[in-house]
Amino acid sequence: MGEVVEVVCGRRELKRARYAVAAVFAVHGAVTGSFATRVPWIQDHASIGAGQLGIALAFPAIGASVAMPLAGRITHTFGARTALRGLLALWTLSLVLPSLAPNLYTLCLALFTYGATAGMSDVAMNALGVEVENRLDRSIMSGLHGMWSAGALVGSAAGTLAAHLGADARLHHVLAAAVLTVLGLIACQWVLDLKPLEDEEPPPRFARPPKSALLIGAVGFCAVFAEGASLDWSAVYLRDRLDASAGLAAACTTGFTLTMAIARFAGDRVVDRFGAVRTVRVGGVLAGLGGLLVVFAGNPVTAMAGFALMGLGIAVVVPLAFAAAGRSGPNPSQAIAGVATITYTSGLVAPGAIGTLAQATSLMVSFGLVTVLAGGLAVFAGVLRAGDRNRPKVRPAPASVPGRQP
Repeated sequence: MGEVVEVVCGRRELKRARYAVAAVFAVHGAVTGSFATRVPWIQDHASIGAGQLGIALAFPAIGASVAMPLAGRITHTFGARTALRGLLALWTLSLVLPSLAPNLYTLCLALFTYGATAGMSDVAMNALGVEVENRLDRSIMSGLHGMWSAGALVGSAAGTLAAHLGADARLHHVLAAAVLTVLGLIACQWVLDLKPLEDEEPPPRFARPPKSALLIGAVGFCAVFAEGASLDWSAVYLRDRLDASAGLAAACTTGFTLTMAIARFAGDRVVDRFGAVRTVRVGGVLAGLGGLLVVFAGNPVTAMAGFALMGLGIAVVVPLAFAAAGRSGPNPSQAIAGVATITYTSGLVAPGAIGTLAQATSLMVSFGLVTVLAGGLAVFAGVLRAGDRNRPKVRPAPASVPGRQP
């Protein structure tokens, strides 16, 4: 982090800090997976219909967008480790709230709080991830986001088992929150303990994102839009347009998620070898080709291959956007918060935008838009140059010596 300083760490300490922040990412993802699988139970408990549920499910993104700009000030005030410890604990404990809500209004309030704590802890852990990456001088952000995906898969698997057994979501989420809170607090003991400089002015309480973050966030927006559209609509696309069975349609969504996770775990080696900009440019080409396969698919297998190709192409974009934001200016937390806000907004609008456009035209046209945005990554990848570890280094000019011409 540019706004904080800490004693120089040895290689062993950095390695331990890397594993610790990876565990934090996994815990964060496990909360999301635990919640997502029990949404039907929460809907029944709150006695709300599909339309009201749709309204309620917008509140996590709203809460995150409102709260994330506060993360930089919190980190500056308490230090990186203490801030992450507190924010992550609030996030894991907030898992309990939605299942306790008896009606729409309390559910919206619970989900707003759930989203706010998710967003602030997201900013804090990504900022620490960027700092570890900088000190190791090798790409790790893609793998960290892969750990988030792995945590989400574990959380959703446990939630699926709980739902299959007919367990009360309140009991399930209390137990899950307790376990994840303990795991998160343990992991936070080993993350970098960064402190602000004594004479450094704190960032604003509610920091607006810098201009650099807006361009980087726009690239993240395109990737998250394609991801959200594919996750929420791929099964519907196969069923309604290509007459696939329910099982095959569901397998398409699972395959897309698995492709994203595998690509993120492999992404760091690719980024270290080819650089962030070239990786995203090639990824944009792959995602665009995948989108074309989806749009013009004549059978489910072709469409599934297209969705897999799209997942492969966009998987590392968001981790690299966070990395670029963290190195784009003097206040990484502020820049990361700006990028995170934009990407969360994309995740919020994508499913509804696809549905609205499909209703007005067709699903084929909707995924034509997704293809354009995914392919656009190849055009605008250059804005991630700040996160490119393979960019040419510029040698500093020699210092002037008194009595000599520089």
